[in-house]
Amino acid sequence: MNITEYADAEMMSIALVGRIASDLRTALSNRDRALLVVPGGETPGPIFDDLCGARVEWDRVDVLLSDERWRPEAHIRSNTRLVRERLLVDGAAAANYLPMYARTETPEEAVDELAAAIEPCLPISVMLLGMGEDMHTASLFRGADNFERALDRDAPILLPMRLDGEPEPRVTLAAHVLDGAMRKHLVITGDAKRKALEKARTMSPYDAPVAAVMDDLEVHWAP
Repeated sequence: MNITEYADAEMMSIALVGRIASDLRTALSNRDRALLVVPGGETPGPIFDDLCGARVEWDRVDVLLSDERWRPEAHIRSNTRLVRERLLVDGAAAANYLPMYARTETPEEAVDELAAAIEPCLPISVMLLGMGEDMHTASLFRGADNFERALDRDAPILLPMRLDGEPEPRVTLAAHVLDGAMRKHLVITGDAKRKALEKARTMSPYDAPVAAVMDDLEVHWAP
């Protein structure tokens, strides 16, 4: 794991856009298509705002979330809504979006079909992840119903995930799918997350889920 520090979030966003775009161009020089995995949440929004205009052959890029809440795209809590409004615009509108939600009552009814569409695009070419102060990444939450299964090397590509206190179920890429990315970036801000990440370095993924993706991980941190 390598940590790059920036003076502020704006400088971090500018630098990270350049890195991701360069990584995508490198991936496309070696393969017909590239798979870009991105997170939801508040932190990546400004990054998406600039990345969408980057010089990349977006028509050769597949875009996939690391995890999603089981909500329709128009819902305020949908990560897909963020991606469509702030990433899949400008030049990046030509990218192919791989959905993580279907119009079924539960994720179990659709997860196999969703995973079947993702599988031909693997492995992940470039991945951007976030992390919570509890050291979760994607929807790998300690205490969630399928958490331990998601850490197994033979776990399915995509798993439903339910956590007490959350208003909806989620779906998440399994840890081995995330860890198999050819380029891995983690973006965090603030002292609390920096301290949590340093702590996670010495912990098991069962106690600190982000530890499951730390090999060759590029961390980008701003105060």
